Amino acid sequence: MEPLGLPVGNKNPSWRQQLRTPLLRFSATPLRRRLGGAFGVTLLAGALLVGATTAPASAASAAPGMPAVAATPSVAPSVRTPSAAELPPDGDSVASPPGANDWSCRPTAAHPDPVVLVHGTFANRYENWLALSPLLKGLGYCVFALDYGTIPGITSSGSGLLLPIGGLGPVPESAAQLGRFVDLVLNATGAAKVDIVGHSQGGMLPNYYLKFLGGAAKVGRLVGLAPSNHGTTLDGITKLAAYFPGVADLIYTVCQGCRDQAVGSDFNRTMASRPDTVPGVSYTVISTVYDEVVTPWRTQFLTGPNVDNEVLQDHCPITLAEHVAIAFSPTALHLVTNALDPAHATPVFCG
Repeated sequence: MEPLGLPVGNKNPSWRQQLRTPLLRFSATPLRRRLGGAFGVTLLAGALLVGATTAPASAASAAPGMPAVAATPSVAPSVRTPSAAELPPDGDSVASPPGANDWSCRPTAAHPDPVVLVHGTFANRYENWLALSPLLKGLGYCVFALDYGTIPGITSSGSGLLLPIGGLGPVPESAAQLGRFVDLVLNATGAAKVDIVGHSQGGMLPNYYLKFLGGAAKVGRLVGLAPSNHGTTLDGITKLAAYFPGVADLIYTVCQGCRDQAVGSDFNRTMASRPDTVPGVSYTVISTVYDEVVTPWRTQFLTGPNVDNEVLQDHCPITLAEHVAIAFSPTALHLVTNALDPAHATPVFCG
């Protein structure tokens, strides 16, 4: 996020050519004004824990080398579209990213599990999934994306490009929101399970849902892009906060989700009380050596059966994608599509 001093990345023509899609452009001025208010300093500091993504990108078709799936959806029996009172959960009103939240979508035999996208801290579903959502939709998936962890009176409201920011609430509460959303998706589509793709906090909190909220029976695959699986030292900044009384409390008052992600937090001790993984779920972690937010970056990896820990630079040594840009990296997106459909995985290209 350039307004936060974080690089967006992947804005050059080669990125656009590889995804074969026009570059979406918009002004960051409204976001700068939004961060300039009473909570501007707080959000700026807390946003170092972001999974926020305002990178201008859209990918409606598969990148070279990715499998192209063209299947006619089959209508599943005994399904229904959720009512307006049920959607979106918990009263949020953020615009859906392209390709997401078509509640009439029915899974195909090629892709029987709908994909649920979970954004990161200080982000929302629209901004975080501008690239991946239309890509998966174009490959024949039913795609759904939620917002979670918005705080009334602190985050803004609206739709379009001036959007609320989420991922601020306590992670257990956000995981419960995810659980309610998954139930809506399963009821609407008639599917037995969903696959989940998350970025940053959004790649970690589904694991709380799996471990503690009964989500393991409803999820087939969990793919995390730069997930904060074991917390973050933020290159030591979280430890440094202890030397400045009041600063950490100010950040954590606005963003309990930030406190939960700090190394040594009560939340992380709870997560560590059980194994990294649960039986029956396949896990993929996709990390970048240039991650400056979830640090050290190797702590993102999971240990256990059915785990595939991937490093972006192992597939594309020249990529400079860091924590934010990984959600728009063509190489990372290719790893996601391979993880969701390993039976039809293709060689990962460098982009």
